[in-house]
Amino acid sequence: MRRLWPLTARGTGAVALAVLAFLIAHEAGVGELLYFGVLLLVVVAGSIVSLFTARRTEAVSRSLVPDVAAVGRESTVRVRAGMRSALPTAPGTWEDTLSPGLTGRARGIFPALGSGLRGGDGSVELSYTVHGRARGIHPLGPLVVTATDPFGLARRRFSLGGRTRVTVAPAIVELSTLPTAPGEAGGMLQATTAQLGQGADNLVARPYAPGDSMRRIHWRATAHRDTLMVRQEEQEATPEASVVLDRGVLRWGSDAILAPGLDPAFETGVSAAVSAVMQLVREGYSVELMDSNGVPLSDPLAGGEVFDVEALAAQLATLTTRKGDDLARVAALFAGVVTGPVVVVTGRLSASDTEALAPLAHHSALPVLLGVGAASDAVDRLRMAGWCAAAIADDEGIAAAWDQAVDRGPARVH
Repeated sequence: MRRLWPLTARGTGAVALAVLAFLIAHEAGVGELLYFGVLLLVVVAGSIVSLFTARRTEAVSRSLVPDVAAVGRESTVRVRAGMRSALPTAPGTWEDTLSPGLTGRARGIFPALGSGLRGGDGSVELSYTVHGRARGIHPLGPLVVTATDPFGLARRRFSLGGRTRVTVAPAIVELSTLPTAPGEAGGMLQATTAQLGQGADNLVARPYAPGDSMRRIHWRATAHRDTLMVRQEEQEATPEASVVLDRGVLRWGSDAILAPGLDPAFETGVSAAVSAVMQLVREGYSVELMDSNGVPLSDPLAGGEVFDVEALAAQLATLTTRKGDDLARVAALFAGVVTGPVVVVTGRLSASDTEALAPLAHHSALPVLLGVGAASDAVDRLRMAGWCAAAIADDEGIAAAWDQAVDRGPARVH
């Protein structure tokens, strides 16, 4: 907090006038001016003393509405400061200290206080709005008050209370609905498949897909169809979808591993992932968000529970990239099953990445890939392999990339 000259323009003028009175009294021999100068200095000194002895701060609290901020979303901050003053005070100014992750006009007029000797609540309520600028945990405060005495001669700047930690979640972008009905993409209207040993009763056969275990070959169906068929079980269940967020540092900016909010590309990726989760949950899917190595980033989210997605977004406020490269393992996570929609959010893609991801397209009813800054040739190769793929140019292009991916679908080879 910058130090402040303790006198206002009026107080500085009073001191200058007192000094001038002393000089004239000495030169002209006018004793009355000497008394006048002393009186001015006494009044100014009393004003300064009153500012340091009159106020007593009891507590400062803050609340946020909504209680979790989000990038690009407006939130209201309410500040309650408990203060008592032995003497009445004049209005002043206040300013709440904002971190770089938040923007807003956090300043205003601090109201006058009556004498605390008369009793009363003695609390001051302030409010202002902020916008989330960067994902992460950001401090608010302390509250800085500039007070003046009733005569307007002296001023004092002091801090009230401590800091309040505010969570800024990633932005959730409104996405369009999937072009297929839930039943057609592993949804409510059809039975979803599961691996053997998960408690289902109905055995069915399906064509062999790369990655299936040879031990699951259904020989009778293979002989009947004259093509390799494998066993799988069928069970009625809630439609399921998966969203995979690639956290490998090699596909994002180097700053993304240091702290949240530093790499624009990774911020776009996190926003795209949570936006996809929100859209799938709205459409009734039970959604699991996971890392590219298969580690869940949250508990599974039930279909229709959009408030749980808001809580998930708050959990992702501190997510960063990590060392390692597990994107090639994503296909193995779904080997041997045919699942509902799978949305993969990643960054830069190489030729080896597209080759590793290609088999996964045959294990999902709707394989979607969104690549932040991905090259067009990599996207085209994935579409030829059966993916609904699109590149995201920036954070404003998430919805457009989603539409391009799900509407255009995979490339068709004639």
